[in-house]
Amino acid sequence: MSTNADPARRTEAPSRPGPSQPGPLQPGPSRRLVLGAATAGGLALAAGLPSAADAAELPLLGTYDVVVIGSGAAGMTAALTAAKQGLSCVVVEKAATFGGSAARSGAGIWIPNNPVILAAGVPDTPAKAAAYLAAVVGPDVSAERRQAFLEQGPAMISFVLANSPLRFRWMEGYSDYYPELPGGLPGGRSIEPAQLDGNILGAELARLNPPYLTVPSGMVVFSADYKWLALSAVSLRGAAVATECLARGTRAALLGQKPLTMGQSLAAGLRAGLLAAQVPVWLNTPLTDLYTENGVTAGAVVTKNGTPGLIRARRGVIVGSGGFEHNAAMRAQYQQQPIGTEWTVGAKENTGDGIQAGRRAGAALDLMDDAWWGPAIPLPDEPYFCLAERTLPGGLLVNAAGARFVNEAAPYSDVVHTMYERNETDPDIPAWLIVDQNYRNRYLFRDIAPTFTFPDSWYESGAAHKAWTLDALAARIGVPAAALRATVNRFNGLARNGTDTDFHRGDSAYDHYYTDPAILPNSCLAPLWLAPYYAFKIVPGDLGTKGGLRTDARARVLRPDGSVIPRLYAAGNASAAVMGHSYAGAGSTIGPAMTFGYIAARDIAAGATA
Repeated sequence: MSTNADPARRTEAPSRPGPSQPGPLQPGPSRRLVLGAATAGGLALAAGLPSAADAAELPLLGTYDVVVIGSGAAGMTAALTAAKQGLSCVVVEKAATFGGSAARSGAGIWIPNNPVILAAGVPDTPAKAAAYLAAVVGPDVSAERRQAFLEQGPAMISFVLANSPLRFRWMEGYSDYYPELPGGLPGGRSIEPAQLDGNILGAELARLNPPYLTVPSGMVVFSADYKWLALSAVSLRGAAVATECLARGTRAALLGQKPLTMGQSLAAGLRAGLLAAQVPVWLNTPLTDLYTENGVTAGAVVTKNGTPGLIRARRGVIVGSGGFEHNAAMRAQYQQQPIGTEWTVGAKENTGDGIQAGRRAGAALDLMDDAWWGPAIPLPDEPYFCLAERTLPGGLLVNAAGARFVNEAAPYSDVVHTMYERNETDPDIPAWLIVDQNYRNRYLFRDIAPTFTFPDSWYESGAAHKAWTLDALAARIGVPAAALRATVNRFNGLARNGTDTDFHRGDSAYDHYYTDPAILPNSCLAPLWLAPYYAFKIVPGDLGTKGGLRTDARARVLRPDGSVIPRLYAAGNASAAVMGHSYAGAGSTIGPAMTFGYIAARDIAAGATA
């Protein structure tokens, strides 16, 4: 089983290396403090941000009990909760669309002991969940925050079921990412949204943020289907799942429906709940800064219709504005090199606005060096977050030396952590996914069917290479030919024996999720033997950053000394993740985001009625 990320990984910003080579993480509090002071003070002036006195003179755009920043899963869940607690609420969204990164995602939701999995007979218990989360996260996150997530997550799912058209399905068999740890479940705890008819949104459907990958035309596909669609050419079950996906699409068309699944269903369902609750969502309304009066968060300065204005908040502000994955300066300041904004699949509007505003208000930041990592192929149109492709039998990852360096089937965040940890001394960025024609004859690759040719643009961009011998392939990707040949030969021997004694691929139940059960004795491993051979460039991609405002178990934003910033809350990727430097299972981003949005709104409501 793959190892967890180092629990002692620091949260301060690394010093930025020189331009010619990636640098290691170095102790950098002084750099961060200097930059933080600039952010809190001079940077605000340089950016032309209004002072508190000036903000009070801006046009008043409205007064609400709660102002929510961001219309992703965290923000919309928070707003729906606030409205159902009897509070007036508005959601402000920077983008021209609603849904954020959640709408682009597969929308897995990791919530232990939720009513959906319990109804399906999943043998979960609070004790198992607590033991597992503690083992995965380690000391990075307080026991109080972990417990708040575990206690309130199931209630949040029940609330969403009762107050929106959303329904959920268990992602049966999608293992927890470390099922061998105490409390881990090989059958998984993750759920995903059921199919939803987009017609319920009327004209608002046109403002839904589009998905990261489009579903094949005429099909209705759930996240849990993709593992079988990848095998549809070689598996009877895969073919049956593909047929069912097409049948769903046909049924929906005959009924005049606009079928939505995955992140599209999640975002649309939450938006439908807000429409029914009469919660306004202001699009094209970016946050400029938080507004405080006498040290208390009292609203938000935004730009609406091109003009700055003030929204007052009687009870609180909830920041759910996403991470900073598309802010090159912040990534360079806080994260390891090489890094950039072109490898992420997060929503393009996620530039850290809410995190920066919170920092100016005095908030502490945590986990800024980390992200929801995953190996990605930098295709010319957009990066492709690589899941099944690196796990299916008949492929392996090699580094610049032509050597394997990781269990290819390990949780995607662990693979990238390994890439960064080794890169200075044994360059692993970029790495290369090597497969043969037998692999290509059997499996879907992204959305390219088996045996079909890849687009010329993949080769022209350098993201993909093809050659009739391993030596020629090595020359194309710049690795030693003898080393690549030796690596493939050794891998082939391990595959034939069915045991990866080098990196233990296949030892964990998780390793077998995206694999081919027809391959024996180990569904993760098959030799490479049929020319031509292919290589795909692998870089450290991500679903978004996971560092942000430090919060407590009530989702309240904290200062560096641990004191609470009054009436300021955060959830989702604008806050430091309850998962710490690890990743418990599919949906460990969205599950906590929704839960802490729910917790924040309920805490505000409790204060309003106390």
